[in-house]
Amino acid sequence: MAGPVRQDPGAGRQAGGGGAIRLTHNGTQTRLDKPSRAVHVGDELVFALSGRLHALRVEALGTRRGPAEEARGLYVSLDIPPPVDSAA
Repeated sequence: MAGPVRQDPGAGRQAGGGGAIRLTHNGTQTRLDKPSRAVHVGDELVFALSGRLHALRVEALGTRRGPAEEARGLYVSLDIPPPVDSAA
């Protein structure tokens, strides 16, 4: 199941360069200080989007810049879905 990610490269660069994204690599968590930081298979990212925190794990690395469907296959969402309101 794939969660939302930034579709605007400018917004991604701004978030990555401003420390708004946390990267966990080999059990060590750091804030990304630059947008060109390398990630590896198994790394986990946490970032805010639309007022919510999202977490994802890198499952594979892309070999080219391709369509969104292909990109969604490179990661898995670790988000816990919000509880369903049974009263509604």
